Amino acid sequence: MASKRGDQGTRTALLEAAQRIFAKKGYAAVGINEVLTSVGVPKGSFYHYFASKDAFGEAVVRRYFEEYLADLDRLLAGDGDWASRLDAYWAGWRETQALDDCQGRCLSVKLGAEVADLSEPMRLALKDGTTAVVDRLERAVAAGSAEGSLTSAGPARATAQSLYSLWLGASVLAKLHRTLAPLDDALATTRLLLGR
Repeated sequence: MASKRGDQGTRTALLEAAQRIFAKKGYAAVGINEVLTSVGVPKGSFYHYFASKDAFGEAVVRRYFEEYLADLDRLLAGDGDWASRLDAYWAGWRETQALDDCQGRCLSVKLGAEVADLSEPMRLALKDGTTAVVDRLERAVAAGSAEGSLTSAGPARATAQSLYSLWLGASVLAKLHRTLAPLDDALATTRLLLGR
């Protein structure tokens, strides 16, 4: 199969499949063979692409955040005032977490607590990715405050960090309770924090 797809194509297919599977099952519950089988790659060739399951998990997380941040950059570069752009981000978050009965697709939510003590490389990849998200939210909050479409009671960095933490927590609660109410509450609190 690798010869038809090429090494890079096979590696990408493995990362994409793992992201989907990890988002549903988590990291520890997934065996490498499950991912390989889903893509049609022979078991013995895994180590041609990745040094270990840990390195594979780290690559999955880093790729996930590359795509997530590119999407976020496009959204924040869009039309409208900063308040509207952030509103679109929160609406997208709610919609994404509403998939599959609140299972969502956010690897930060799904893997954050699970791998923090299991895999230092994956923890660092999650830390780098979530920090990059907060960086972008901070710039958006600061820009919205400067243009007057938002009013933040505190420093932009603290507000961005609080909002991201709020939404991560709400996503976990939505999964636990199988309801979108925590996300709706997060949206109401977000609007209050941003003077909407």
